[in-house]
Amino acid sequence: MARFTINGRSVNINVSPGTPLLWVIREQVGLTGTKYGCGIAQCGACTVHLDGVAVRSCIMPVAAAEGKKVTTIEGLAGGGTLHKVQKAWVDGDVPQCGFCQSGMIMAVAALLKDKPKPTDADIDATITNICRCGTFQQVREAIHAAAKA
Repeated sequence: MARFTINGRSVNINVSPGTPLLWVIREQVGLTGTKYGCGIAQCGACTVHLDGVAVRSCIMPVAAAEGKKVTTIEGLAGGGTLHKVQKAWVDGDVPQCGFCQSGMIMAVAALLKDKPKPTDADIDATITNICRCGTFQQVREAIHAAAKA
């Protein structure tokens, strides 16, 4: 039995402790905003927050979430108001296909929590998510816009 909080809601899920957190989020909890991309923690499409830290959920066993707080893209906004990163994404028209964007947004939200005014070097070092559409320049612009918000 895995017990943790997801987007403010306590859950008890009967799965093997080694089941990847991503599959528990998508299949057992039913939140499909977190995407499967590569399965080896390289692309970042599966990024969620575990106690406020950005993690790649495709390789994280659900046992690592025991007793912790998980936040997915569905839980990032609060009270019907977009998170400042989500707003910057919309305002900057960042996504093309949008597949990687939930993970990218989660990684950026964690970066801005730790470094409210990141430099380009901070962004390069921290945001290692892959966008197959190549919207990296728009992502960088949106990060700087969110940092100013």
